[in-house]
Amino acid sequence: MHVAIPLYPRFTALDAVGPYTVMAFAPGWTVTFVAEEPGPVTDDQGTLTLAATASYADMPRPDVIVVPGGLGTLDVMSDTALTGWIREAHEHTMWTTSVCSGSLLLGAAGLLKGLKATTHWALLDFLKQAGAEPVSERVVTEGKIVTAAGVSAGIDMALTLLAQATDELTAQSVQLVIEYDPQPPFTSGSPKTAPEGVAERALGLLT
Repeated sequence: MHVAIPLYPRFTALDAVGPYTVMAFAPGWTVTFVAEEPGPVTDDQGTLTLAATASYADMPRPDVIVVPGGLGTLDVMSDTALTGWIREAHEHTMWTTSVCSGSLLLGAAGLLKGLKATTHWALLDFLKQAGAEPVSERVVTEGKIVTAAGVSAGIDMALTLLAQATDELTAQSVQLVIEYDPQPPFTSGSPKTAPEGVAERALGLLT
């Protein structure tokens, strides 16, 4: 199973690295970071750089696509090299997935019309512009398209996908090897549970 994760300027690192870690541990799975041209791509904090080792042209038919989100997502929605690759590769994938605002890129590629989808809580309404039905859930599966909510939800998505693509035992084994046993110190991980004023402060961090 070959997974391609496209990188673009100002992607969110965990959107890409979370699913990468899960899938790279899966037996028989290979993960490749791709971009329009091979080379370094810097995240939305401006301090972490990942290397794309292949171009879109090098990987026209991956088995799985994982599209990360990030503060640069809106800037690349008009990048036809990226959205064109997503659209064309999707015709051959077993699974096409996204994390956080990466679902907006699936929408820009025309893949979400009439489907339920999720994204970061602050961007859910943007999915309507792509003809999708926004759903406030951690992971949403519609056929072979799987979308995840914000950032850390990419790990949940990857484990969900792994269970569907292989079996639950494999997914459980990977979950254990990465010791993914969330016990957050606060209940502020969702706008539904965050204390008053936290959502507004969180939005201020997205600029």
